[in-house]
Amino acid sequence: MTRIRFGPAGKPLGFKGPMERVPEYLAKLGLDALEYEAVRGVNIREEKARLLGEEAEKHGITLSMHAPYYVNLASGKQEVIDKSVRRLVDALRASEWMHAYVVVFHPGYYKDLGREGSVRRVIESLRRVLEEASALGVKYPFLGPETTGKTSQVGSIEDIIEICSSTERCRPVVDWAHLYARSLGEFLRASEEAVRIIDLLEKELGREAVSPLHQHFSRIEYGRGGEKQHHPLNEDEYGPEFSYVCEALMETGVDSVIISESPLLDRDALVMKEICREKQNANQA
Repeated sequence: MTRIRFGPAGKPLGFKGPMERVPEYLAKLGLDALEYEAVRGVNIREEKARLLGEEAEKHGITLSMHAPYYVNLASGKQEVIDKSVRRLVDALRASEWMHAYVVVFHPGYYKDLGREGSVRRVIESLRRVLEEASALGVKYPFLGPETTGKTSQVGSIEDIIEICSSTERCRPVVDWAHLYARSLGEFLRASEEAVRIIDLLEKELGREAVSPLHQHFSRIEYGRGGEKQHHPLNEDEYGPEFSYVCEALMETGVDSVIISESPLLDRDALVMKEICREKQNANQA
């Protein structure tokens, strides 16, 4: 049976207490994943990170980390590349402390080098990230380039495949809302479209790259350039539909970690879990 884990991006709504208590809280809710948000900088101390990892293991919570937003591995400025590399190395090191299995990041922007040049620069920069991380003894977490929501950003499915096929310890991160916004609502209007993406990733990168397939989901508002704002699942005037993703996962049999980036975080993670449970029960009936 397909194994799908669900959890929030960051602290659950209404949770009061230190981060290391979150795994126990999530387990009591019936969730089993958590993405640690280091989007404004990797500021967690080693002691706290290791304690979080121990608590996650104790309560059956799969950990991932979202690296800082201030990363542009495709910049034409060496100073920007240097700082971006440092931030990713810091994220990998902290992820190893807490046993987070993947570091999710936004690769960069097309502005300086165009599409092909930008992807090449990202690949070159990631090789440096891995070299510097290895020199610190960091060997466990995967790099997880994420599909991005703006047409100006490196992060199409084709970009992610090219990056991961050329980079060691790399696996794709699919943000379905970002793909929807990036396509201006043209993508993910049926489960068959999600199946094609999953099949393509497995074909080009191998089964290990999608075992599990790390994903983000929310509804999203977009404008002419793509992503504008994430929305909760109950605001159905915005897309995409989560049921399409769940149906595709049932069809492909791909194990998954699904992180809720809805403003309702853990509440919508539970909604998604229930949608998939109903789909699984219907398929078994």
